[in-house]
Formats: sequence, structure tokens, C-alpha cells
Amino acid sequence: MSDDTSIKLLGISGSPRKGSTDYIVNEALRYAQEKYNVEVEYFSSRAKNMKFCIHCDYCVRKKEGCIHKDDLVELYDKMLWADAWIIGTPVYQGTLSAQTKTIMDRCRAVVARDPKAFMNKVGAATAVGGDRVGGQEPAMQTIHNFYIISEMIPVAGGSFGSNLGGAFWSQDKGAEGAAADSEGIRTLHRTVNKMIKTAIAMKKIE
Repeated sequence: MSDDTSIKLLGISGSPRKGSTDYIVNEALRYAQEKYNVEVEYFSSRAKNMKFCIHCDYCVRKKEGCIHKDDLVELYDKMLWADAWIIGTPVYQGTLSAQTKTIMDRCRAVVARDPKAFMNKVGAATAVGGDRVGGQEPAMQTIHNFYIISEMIPVAGGSFGSNLGGAFWSQDKGAEGAAADSEGIRTLHRTVNKMIKTAIAMKKIE
């Protein structure tokens, strides 16, 4: 790599299982480490205690974080640490998983304390479904909407095959199925390239 700028990269898996989503997020981290100067952290929602946002406005009134003191407290610190995030989700009912949505909803506690907490961080998305066209794009669009609301910079791999991010078809074969999807791998790698290059550019103009 010609640029030695160090990037802190966070991978988030919004799956309750250790399977295809875990694989694709870790593949993004592995590829980023292979090609760029990055430090990585990983958070999986598997087996985590994560309560739903109940819109109690504790975070708005107190500005001390969330009323729920659960495993998402660990993720908040990683989110603040990172320059760039990639959120991965399995496709459930044509969109993202409840775990992924809970993670995004509960970020309200961070921005209620500091509205600029995530500003100008770079965000990418990846999604995996049992069908080739099963909701991957709506799921990634929802993740991008979250980034926009959070004043982050959403990126994907660009036109001609990676429009919204890393789109995978697992054929319901878990990590093995995702790993066998060469087109999904291509879209993911293109997305990671754009994410890291954008994060490097953002660091240079800070």
C-alpha cells in the first residue's frame, strides 16, 4: 500500500448466530488488514444481552448514555474509537435482522450525549441472504440511512456490481455458502477498498 495512514476499522455482525454474517464481516476485516494499514475491532451480537430501545428519553434528559446497562455499552466504546465501520446483517423477512436494528436504534444514547459523536466517520454495509435476491439491498439501504442520520459518510463499492455494498448469497449454507459466493466476495472487497480510501482522505482533511 502506498499510503501509510493508519485507520481504525470496526466490524459489526448483527446476526444471532455464528455463520454467514460472521464470516462476511470478518472477511472484510481480514481483507482490510491484508491491503491497508488498519487496526481492527470486531463486535458480534451473538449471545449478547441487547435490550430494545424503548424511547424513554433517558439518554436525552440525562446525557449519560442509555438507561439499559447491557452488552451494547462495550460496542459504544468501539464505535467512538473507530474511524470507519462496516455493519453486516443477515436478511430476515426481506430486510435487516432485529439485532442489527437494535444496535442502530440504541446509538441514540451516544448522539444524545454528543450529537457530533459519529460525525464524518465512514460507514459501509454488507448483507447476506439465503436467496440471491432476497432483501440484501433493502437491508443495506437501511444501514446507509442510519449512517446519514448519524452524520457519517456512507460508502459502497460503486457502479457495476457493488452499488450499495457487499451483497452475498449463502444458499442457506452458512459460512461455507458465503465463502463460495465469488461475486459476493468481489462486491465486499470493492466496498472495503472504497471505505478505507475514503477514511484515509477524511483523516487528511481533519
